Amino acid sequence: MNKFIVSTDSTADLYADYIRAHDVRLAPLTFTIEKDGAVTEYQDNFTEYAQYVDFFAQLRRKATAHTSMLNYDAHYSHFLKMAEEGAGDVLHFTISSGLASTINVARQAAADVRKLYPAFNLRVVDSLAATIGQGELVYEAVRLRDAGKTLDEAYDAVSALPLHIQYVIAANDLFYLQRGGRVSAAAALVGSALGVKPILSFTQDGKLSVIDKVRGMKKVFAYALEKMEKFNPVEEGRVIHIVHTDAEKDAAELAEKIEERWHFRPEVTIMGPVIGTHVGPGAVAVIWKTAETRQD
Repeated sequence: MNKFIVSTDSTADLYADYIRAHDVRLAPLTFTIEKDGAVTEYQDNFTEYAQYVDFFAQLRRKATAHTSMLNYDAHYSHFLKMAEEGAGDVLHFTISSGLASTINVARQAAADVRKLYPAFNLRVVDSLAATIGQGELVYEAVRLRDAGKTLDEAYDAVSALPLHIQYVIAANDLFYLQRGGRVSAAAALVGSALGVKPILSFTQDGKLSVIDKVRGMKKVFAYALEKMEKFNPVEEGRVIHIVHTDAEKDAAELAEKIEERWHFRPEVTIMGPVIGTHVGPGAVAVIWKTAETRQD
């Protein structure tokens, strides 16, 4: 039996070596950086850790980054290439429908490709999140694919996961999220006081919401650990993952505290430029899988 193909847009923030090693088909978004009056376009497909660090260093130096949704043409080209190569079953992951209408664009592009290639059978999963939350769904799809599961079996399994992933996202401030339209101006005021770290999470419909505010990164760690005590990480197939926007020291400290309490070392990665544009440098986030659904 032929295995299905796993595909995702780049908002899943997967490292290039993982994509290559596990044959994940990536549809990279683009972003621009405006610096000294010059605008340069890049693809969200970094291959080296230093590229991520340099991106956030540019933001700290007041360079302005902009992103755009993966449009119909980009989706169509991505899916058409797979169909031309003989792809049948495909499982594709998108950024949350609460943040962008990407999933609808993907579905339309896939339907149009199928008119030319009737055997092309693509199912789309709404991550109801972004970055490592979306990435964890891709990891699970790859595991299921490699275990011999069918497309429908994998789709059913991963579609049940998003609401069982808890989030604590600590931004330095909400300037970047406000500018990108991800939070309101009123919500952005939460982060205006010196030293205050806005705490965000994804709602059940996949929107970002400011759920609290704390003063300083130590309080962020305490908040995350307290929430993890309330919603315990599942033991079987344990998932705990930390992502940061060039805040490696803070991310490592949080990982140590989680390991001390849960005897499990979280994976720590750096966020990609598209989602990182909207979060800004200095942020730390942790996700974990629970039996309970998220309530934020």
